[in-house]
Amino acid sequence: MKKILVLFIILISSNVFAHMDHYKRFNKIEMDIFRNGELIGYNYYFFTRKGDETIVTNQMKFSVKLLGATIFQVEGYGEEKYVKDQLISYESKTLQNDKEKFVNLKLNKNSKKFDIKGSSFNGEATINNVIGNWWNHQILQAESQISPISGSIKEQVVTFIGKEKIEQYGKVYSVDHFTLKSKDMNIPKDKRLNFDIWYDQKNLRILKVSYSRMGNWEYRLKNFE
Repeated sequence: MKKILVLFIILISSNVFAHMDHYKRFNKIEMDIFRNGELIGYNYYFFTRKGDETIVTNQMKFSVKLLGATIFQVEGYGEEKYVKDQLISYESKTLQNDKEKFVNLKLNKNSKKFDIKGSSFNGEATINNVIGNWWNHQILQAESQISPISGSIKEQVVTFIGKEKIEQYGKVYSVDHFTLKSKDMNIPKDKRLNFDIWYDQKNLRILKVSYSRMGNWEYRLKNFE
């Protein structure tokens, strides 16, 4: 057990560049979104490449209904651009219950920081931050993440829980179970990070993410190409 803990301490302490070579065999990642066991939407990621440049586009849509009426819905689009392993830009637009949210992020080559203009934050961020999207397993190594919807920055603590086996879409996987939580647990609950994440280390894929907020939510990896 001590050897396992040491291994994950080393992983979490390493740099958080995206290691795009890990994703060179992926063209598409499809995740289903569930709430209280009911399928309510999807989160898809598409990968395109040209030389050293990789673009990851994100499409997300889900809606929550009560007694046939839609009470909560989100639809969004985002684009992450990398040159080799370095994130150089990110843009997103999200419509949440008719409220527009956005992020415009660019790497400032002079300051070597990210310049962010978002619906919840305007300012700089260090390049050690990752975009909080579930295609990128580097989120398990980062000390802070940038909201893909609003641009806000949240410090986080990742904890290795243990090795487990889970069944998903008729297949059984050996996975590593982590929790990802806000470093500052005094912030409001609706702004707080509090996720369980199941990671397939062999194939470098996040298989499932769960959290509780107005119900029990799960993002499940359904398919990849």
